Amino acid sequence: MTDSAKARNFGEDGARLTYGSYLRVEQLLQQQVLRSDPSAHDELLFITIHQVYELWFKQLLHELESVREAMFSGRLWWARHLLRRVDAIEHVLIEQVNVLETMTPQDFLEFRALLAPASGFQSVQFRELEFLSGAKDPKFLERFRGLTPAEEARLRKRLEEPTLWDGFLAVMRSHGLATGDDQETLRSLLTVARNRQRFDQVWELAEGLVDHDENMALWRARHVAMVERQIGTKSGTGGSSGAPYLRGRLGLHFYPLLWELRSWL
Repeated sequence: MTDSAKARNFGEDGARLTYGSYLRVEQLLQQQVLRSDPSAHDELLFITIHQVYELWFKQLLHELESVREAMFSGRLWWARHLLRRVDAIEHVLIEQVNVLETMTPQDFLEFRALLAPASGFQSVQFRELEFLSGAKDPKFLERFRGLTPAEEARLRKRLEEPTLWDGFLAVMRSHGLATGDDQETLRSLLTVARNRQRFDQVWELAEGLVDHDENMALWRARHVAMVERQIGTKSGTGGSSGAPYLRGRLGLHFYPLLWELRSWL
């Protein structure tokens, strides 16, 4: 094939691929199906925001799986690079709450009743993120309503596979640092923190995990504040206690030893 022919195939003259066909825009824009009739103005916003969240959750799972594998394989520069990307994405998730908060409680009430018994609690990908990050809880599988067999299999797989914390412990051991139990691991973390020049890669990875942990905590805090702003103390559409349940999870940390470390420096 000549260079000119290749250029035509690569450019618009080739007509083999378009922006819309590559991104499947037509199919994508058909996924926002409103349940209200007549249509509630803000239902489109509500659906769009949550679908975008699920897309970002998919990307985060993709990145964090690679972070975990990079730590196990010793590609620490790649793990650090991807954790910076994760941090950038999670800041987008937090800021996205601002868009949803432009919906008033009155506007939400126009279609909220139509959502039951669906609930954000049922986001399988969000639960996968928690399991992968280190907060594994098998009881969630008992509480989920309407799990498909494929979704249940995904969650069970996450419960069985190594976490990001397991990957980080492998990094520590590869640097001659003991991780036999929590106290031994904490002592090793203190060694890392006090010898950053020697253990710079381990320290930077630890800080990247703290960024991830803190961002998810900030997202939960923004989420519960948004829920209280929208529905007050009403129960969630899925049957949970709503904001009180969400507030009960604000103290969750994926990596408590990395936070406890600060008290001993």
